[in-house]
Amino acid sequence: MSVTWIMVANASQAKLFANLGPKKGLRLVKELEHPESREKTSNLVSDRPGSHPGPGSGFGSFSQATDPKEHEADRFAQELSRELEDGRVNNAYERLIVVASAHFMGLLNNRLSPHVRSKVSESIEKDYTRLPMKELAGHLESYVYL
Repeated sequence: MSVTWIMVANASQAKLFANLGPKKGLRLVKELEHPESREKTSNLVSDRPGSHPGPGSGFGSFSQATDPKEHEADRFAQELSRELEDGRVNNAYERLIVVASAHFMGLLNNRLSPHVRSKVSESIEKDYTRLPMKELAGHLESYVYL
């Protein structure tokens, strides 16, 4: 039996579905949430940027090396890549379809191991995380025989 995993994700939530073969539909395997990605930037940092004596008589300020929201999205991409790697190691799927918002797809691709990347048959840059399962199946029917 050929199992296809379909991961539908954005920076704050992901749903992992399985298709167990032709005409078997979608089965929800797992839902993952990362509420930190939805937080305001001011809630993600501990305090205001520091200041330092600038050239001349003024002051400058330090800024974050990376945007806190970007950092949280990258942490979630790393968490999802570990989940996909665990599934690969346990032979839970033979084929993987990744559906994610365009920016998050880039973060996720940077985190996927070469072994998981070799299982990816389709990458769809759309945010389908809020679609009901029936509507999602309609969007995926050209990629997998549901």
